[in-house]
Amino acid sequence: MPDRTILVVGTYDTKQDELSFISECIQNLGGAVISMDVSVLGDPETACSISKHDVASAAGSSIAGAIASGDENHAMQIMARGAAAAAATLQSAGKIDGAIILGGTMGTDLALDVCQALPVGMPKYIVSTIAFSPLIPPERLSPDIQMILWAGGLYGLNSVCRSSLSQAAGAVLGAARAARPPDSDRPVVGMTSLGLSCLSYMKTLKPELETRGFEVAVFHATGMGGMAFEKIASQGGFVCALDFALPELGNLLAGSVVNAGSDRLTNAGGASIPQIIAPGCIDLIDFAGWQEIPSNYSDRPFHAHNRLIKCSALNPEERRETAREIGRRLSGALAPVHVILTNHGIEEWDRQGAPAHDPEGLDTFLGEMRRSIKPPAVLQEIDAHINDQAFADAVLAKFDAWVSNGTIRRDIQD
Repeated sequence: MPDRTILVVGTYDTKQDELSFISECIQNLGGAVISMDVSVLGDPETACSISKHDVASAAGSSIAGAIASGDENHAMQIMARGAAAAAATLQSAGKIDGAIILGGTMGTDLALDVCQALPVGMPKYIVSTIAFSPLIPPERLSPDIQMILWAGGLYGLNSVCRSSLSQAAGAVLGAARAARPPDSDRPVVGMTSLGLSCLSYMKTLKPELETRGFEVAVFHATGMGGMAFEKIASQGGFVCALDFALPELGNLLAGSVVNAGSDRLTNAGGASIPQIIAPGCIDLIDFAGWQEIPSNYSDRPFHAHNRLIKCSALNPEERRETAREIGRRLSGALAPVHVILTNHGIEEWDRQGAPAHDPEGLDTFLGEMRRSIKPPAVLQEIDAHINDQAFADAVLAKFDAWVSNGTIRRDIQD
């Protein structure tokens, strides 16, 4: 008997051979398949487990309605909504253990919605002609998504694309067999940070919080990490958000691709998760190593951190705008927000003698933060650097107080 069932999704009217090949690979490895057709105009040669009519119906529409729209983008968005809804229904009913979706730009657009509808921990693979492409914005990606480039697969089967498709089939089935979905026996605290050379508070805070009975998940705030943090927060996955690394917000405002999407710093508050905030590393701006620097940033030096990322400093007005944006985004929170300002610095490289030391710029930012953080958010200032023990002590004091008064729950969130 098959031990795992994989949902295989695609336009079976044009990609029947490729999708059938994936299914055969999964079945030959001992897995089972549920097929889902997301075609609009054509019909597959053999019936799928979930027809295109089922998919359109799940979106509250019909194939006739999709065709009548007269627009391929609108029609495929109908199918994307239906495919996402149908996949979520299968997952909640325990009928699938993983999903694999095949497509070009049209199919990938749909695939991203399907993966967003599936929970963290369920293997989700997209085989795409645009895998890893800058066409895909960070906010469209689910936290644990996997993408495989569909090499040589634009039209029809061949030895090149069979290699890609067989690897993808083995990957999703193997992942489904090996997967250990998040199932902590402790309440989870989400924390953002950067590498220890820049922000080191996690070295103190993580073990301290663990001794208090909490699990701590630390997210690397370089775009994708913040995206995952926001996605899990939006689903109520944390009992508290410790958001101490905010460069992704400054990058978003600057037009850098090193951002976590337009909803950064909003989802924890929207999901009624209490937040402790500190503006760590908000003074720096990052661009992808390959990205052309916008002309309005050409007046400042950039440092190549490595071949993937280069950074420079925000000017005073950019720091003020970032502070105002922090205040705006926190103002809509539905749970307590406590903001800690460290008046002696916000990342290791801004200490005296370090390359990002800029007392005037820091004072400008801090002053705007004082004006921008308003009730119900509470502002606390401490005469310390964000990497000092005093910062960790202030975080733990507020965290403990919230545990004591029930703001932070000790039970496991569903």
